[in-house]
Amino acid sequence: MTAVLPILALLGAPLFAVIAASAIIGFLRSDIDIQVVAIEIFRIAETPILVAIPLFTFAGYLLGESGTPRRLVRVTRAWMGWMPGGLPIVALMACAVFTAFTGASGVTIIALGGLLYPAIKKDGYEDNFNLGLITTAGSLGLLFAPAIPLILYGIVAEVSVDDMFRAGVLPCLLMVVFLSAYSIFEAKREKIPTRPFDKAEAWAAVKESIWEIPLPFVVLGGIYSGFFAISDAAAVTAVYVMLVEVFIYKEVPLRKLPDVMRDSMMLVGGILVIMAVSYASTNYLIDAEVPMKLLEFTKAQISSPMTFLIVLNIFLLVLGCMLDIFSAIVIVLPLILPMADSYGIDRVHLGIIFLANMQIGFCTPPVGMNLFIASYRFVKPIVQLYVATIPFLILLLITVLIITYWPDLSLYLVEMGREAATAGP
Repeated sequence: MTAVLPILALLGAPLFAVIAASAIIGFLRSDIDIQVVAIEIFRIAETPILVAIPLFTFAGYLLGESGTPRRLVRVTRAWMGWMPGGLPIVALMACAVFTAFTGASGVTIIALGGLLYPAIKKDGYEDNFNLGLITTAGSLGLLFAPAIPLILYGIVAEVSVDDMFRAGVLPCLLMVVFLSAYSIFEAKREKIPTRPFDKAEAWAAVKESIWEIPLPFVVLGGIYSGFFAISDAAAVTAVYVMLVEVFIYKEVPLRKLPDVMRDSMMLVGGILVIMAVSYASTNYLIDAEVPMKLLEFTKAQISSPMTFLIVLNIFLLVLGCMLDIFSAIVIVLPLILPMADSYGIDRVHLGIIFLANMQIGFCTPPVGMNLFIASYRFVKPIVQLYVATIPFLILLLITVLIITYWPDLSLYLVEMGREAATAGP
């Protein structure tokens, strides 16, 4: 019976149903009352920080429905467009910020791609560079707070979400720097002319975005300074975005607000249902000692932490192509954590490795999700997207290796935060 479940998943059966069925079958075989499944599912209610997920998701959907993408591109282009490779760098930064708040790379490609693709093309960049840039930049902000995967990882791995927010900053900046350097190289190679800094346009762009510019500074500043708890920051973000987009800019009519709530909560509902049934499935796996057996097998084959990390990176890249990031966190992470612990890998550092690989997996041929979204959005052959993303993937893979084997890159700001908390006022 258990062997049928993967087939049902491949045929399109809901993932939560497959996971729940595997837990029920496992407990029945163990002669354990299946009421345990219901108890484990309701354990999700004991996680107060979960309230941040629907609030941040709702805020992200509101931003996507408004004129924020256009204003974000305008203000970053006005202030940075004068640089060599300025517009591609604008694309990288705009996509990173937008993805951090929406938590979904596909939404970024759809929302910002329509603005950035023709603008970069008009500047004279090659089509493949343009396509590769936007496709890979679509998932670039998943390591920036307040991205939902960071919160979800913190909950599942039982580490501080504050620590995860701090840990993602420098690795994500490293990715932006590497891709920005490549953009400057391409601009010089293709002899793309720069444009002078326009003070009038820069000021006009700031005035148009005057209500949205403070948002990341208030939210992230509040989180990193310890003034806001994560749930408080999520509430502030949701209320602020609703006031700005619905009542100040008036770009999201009140009549449309229920539709935005419904769409955002459908995503949240899917995440929470998968999380709930995964608690039950994980409990069965622990009772059956599956993580311990997997750990013993791994330790017998791999003795070095360095080798384990190489194998883990390869596994996660493949996983990122086939499974969405939320499902991967709640399904696969509980199996990886005991192995990482046994090799002495910090769980916060592991989280950045995990999410960085999953982020790249979205753009990795042949079945990375971003490739198909970009192919549909820009009406381009999927094979062209494969070729276009290769230079960007090489650079991102280099950054993953740096992230993997230089733990201090992820943990430096975490240690600073812990020291500040210990020192007190």
